[in-house]
Amino acid sequence: MWLWVDAADQCTAIHVVGCEEEFQQQKIDVLWRILSSETDRVTQRHLVCGPVRTTGEHSHLSAVQYFQFRKSQMLEASVMKYGNIVQGDSWAEIINNMTSAVIKFELLATSHRNPLNLDLAQGVNISTKGTRSGAFVMYNCARLATLFDHFNNSVEKGLYPRFPEISQLNFPVLREEGEWLLLYNYIIPFREVLAQITHSMSSTKDIHLNVNSETLCKFLVNLSMDFSSYYNRVHILGEPLEHLFNQMFTRLQLMKGLREVFHTALGTFHIPPPSQL
Repeated sequence: MWLWVDAADQCTAIHVVGCEEEFQQQKIDVLWRILSSETDRVTQRHLVCGPVRTTGEHSHLSAVQYFQFRKSQMLEASVMKYGNIVQGDSWAEIINNMTSAVIKFELLATSHRNPLNLDLAQGVNISTKGTRSGAFVMYNCARLATLFDHFNNSVEKGLYPRFPEISQLNFPVLREEGEWLLLYNYIIPFREVLAQITHSMSSTKDIHLNVNSETLCKFLVNLSMDFSSYYNRVHILGEPLEHLFNQMFTRLQLMKGLREVFHTALGTFHIPPPSQL
């Protein structure tokens, strides 16, 4: 059970319970209402979770062992991709954050009321190329960080001028279909997506709490797929020629919007956005 108290001293109690114990927890809810003298100050909600089923040779792991198992897989995948540079404190932090992201996506990409199937076979691929993986989302978020690092370094070297005011940008130069897809499918509707996810948490009409985390996971995976397709096709940082700067800055402004979406969405899962990969 989780408890929190807001500024008005209103208490919310969230009963986190497996589906097989749902009825038992409802009886505890009713008993609390009967015995408590302050029922008007306490709101009780029930977060019902489906069963977790595991397969593979590591199907009987504790939570700590599960994290270490995924961490070893992420380390192996990173060494295969980047080689011997994967060492030291900075890479240890990256591996830890990537592992947390993989696990959170693995757990939250399925509706909490549905059964969750975890494949704990040694050969499961969790590399950045797996488009359903949290690692894939983190990888594409890191590509944006690398993009802006390269831009800032080029500005310091005098290759590009500093970023202009938004009012000076000419957005009609965005003629790629992928650019408008990113704008209209992700940047513009993002606030509405977040509002839909949090609506059930603020509603008190139903004792059942529905946290639609799978909606945000799907949103981030789809965003990553479309951004990856665009990024592989379009050279955002062009030649340091004056007649190309407006298009470059306009594309970078679009990328700033995507970066904000990535960071905010990952923040709702308490996943720190990667600064490099």
